[in-house]
Amino acid sequence: MWKVRRELAVFKILGALACAGLGVYWFFGGDLRGVILAVPAAVLVGAMGLRDVLAPVRLSMDEDGITVVHGFAGKRHVPWEAIWDVKVDVRRRWGLRSEMLEIDTGDHLHIFSAHDLGASPTEVAAELRRRGT
Repeated sequence: MWKVRRELAVFKILGALACAGLGVYWFFGGDLRGVILAVPAAVLVGAMGLRDVLAPVRLSMDEDGITVVHGFAGKRHVPWEAIWDVKVDVRRRWGLRSEMLEIDTGDHLHIFSAHDLGASPTEVAAELRRRGT
């Protein structure tokens, strides 16, 4: 079972509260531009934090297949035989290296970052390949 680290969810919720607080401060201070920036930021970061609380487990596996988060907080079970490919996309930009786990089921492509999994996508892909074969 791979899930979002609890600290990350807490930081997102605290960030949303900070943005909302700034929006209220700027609203009463008469700064409309600040409000226009703070309110959407609070909503977006708050929604991301809420998703982390409602569906912290992004990927799990058992003998029958894997279960992935689908949509905002729904789940979808995918049997092992429906999985076409499991790979890790590695990119390097500006001196940073990022990895994304890609699970191709033919009609859906499920993509997970290291933050989604709470682990290295390379390690997760290796374990999925071991278990799936």
